[in-house]
Amino acid sequence: MASREIYANGFDEDVQTDNQTNGCPECGGRVATNTVETVCEACGLVLEEHAIDHSGEPVYEEETERTGAPLTTSRHDRGLSTTIGRKRDGKGNALSAKKRRQLGRLRREQKRGRFRSKQERNLSHGLGEVQRVAIVLDVDDTLQEQACQLFRSAHSEGLLPGRSIEAVAAASVYAACRCNGRSLPLADVVEAARVGENRVTNAYATLNKELGLPAQPVQPHAYLPRLASDLDVPDSVRRQARMFAERAEAESLARGASPPGFAAACLYHVAQETEYRLTQAAVADVAGVTTTTIRTHRETLRSELQ
Repeated sequence: MASREIYANGFDEDVQTDNQTNGCPECGGRVATNTVETVCEACGLVLEEHAIDHSGEPVYEEETERTGAPLTTSRHDRGLSTTIGRKRDGKGNALSAKKRRQLGRLRREQKRGRFRSKQERNLSHGLGEVQRVAIVLDVDDTLQEQACQLFRSAHSEGLLPGRSIEAVAAASVYAACRCNGRSLPLADVVEAARVGENRVTNAYATLNKELGLPAQPVQPHAYLPRLASDLDVPDSVRRQARMFAERAEAESLARGASPPGFAAACLYHVAQETEYRLTQAAVADVAGVTTTTIRTHRETLRSELQ
């Protein structure tokens, strides 16, 4: 029976002897390779170092880089600030009362040091107002990001002094919709904003002039889907109204007219021709115009297109 312990003459598993080479090129000694470098045991010459670690985590094709959450224009710091939780930790466990009080103090100090200047505070308030107006008007995320970028451009160009932040925020949402050809009535924007119509109109005119917005006039046919949906008219009436609107646009009959008012007049005209029950008051109320406007545009359609 052996008196010595088992594996008394052990070896380091991380060190491997390089038997495939002829040894050290300097002294001919034995070369050993560990997880970091390849070195001669006799003279200490380092042959290779910083070996490639093949035990890393897998990289998938969809994952191109690891830089955290994407940047966003809807926050003044582009989303780089840290958000401190309130009731649960990263694993979903409830926090103790002591930890909640500590996080409350940290959250208060973070809020105090969040803005470096009054300009950043105004930018944060304006971007929040842009998101509020966009949510009220049911604007999609893409247009919301463009509206936030327009507000950033107005802030960097010095267009905010002397104007209401709420007015510029509402005008940014309206401008983003106009640049993308979405039919968004100005009356709806004013209703969602916290300022009057004159301020929103002046802010939009300033953005359009100073920033050179590629805003195109919205044609009357773009308002027909929303008006038809609000009035709950049949699809046949809506299709015929779109035909009338496109013919009127081709012959420049809608030039200078209110687009939603002209679209409402097309709907009312087709409804009267097809004997579908639709009153002038209901159409004017949905379009945000007067009944006189509906009658005037309807007479234009009857005299020019029939």
